[in-house]
Amino acid sequence: QVQLVQSGGGLVQAGDSLRLSCAASGRTFSSGSMACFLGWFRQAPGNEREFVAAANWNDGTTYYADSVKGRFTISRDNAKNTVYLQMNSLKPEDTAVYYCAAVWIAYGSSLVLGRSDEYDYWGQGTQVTVSS
Repeated sequence: QVQLVQSGGGLVQAGDSLRLSCAASGRTFSSGSMACFLGWFRQAPGNEREFVAAANWNDGTTYYADSVKGRFTISRDNAKNTVYLQMNSLKPEDTAVYYCAAVWIAYGSSLVLGRSDEYDYWGQGTQVTVSS
């Protein structure tokens, strides 16, 4: 059973930084037989869950929503089986509950990284509030 456990988040002021963590148990991200993709999504009250960033665990390729490009960085720690989201220059519009997600797929399969329904496993969510 795969579990994703998130940590980090909190209340900060505009311009500050935060780092979110997402640690997996039950399966390593670096499963040699399948490709693993990690994603970060967020959901603000009254809004749909939206894509923030994603990474191909196997080759390190990263992808970002335009709204966070240049400010957020997704990274990984193989030894800790953990993915991070470093958020810099935070804005009030970044306020949301943030979720990490993971999916393992066969090599050569296609995946739409920005679609939340492509991911099989989800963290519990963590609140990020940015005050102006």
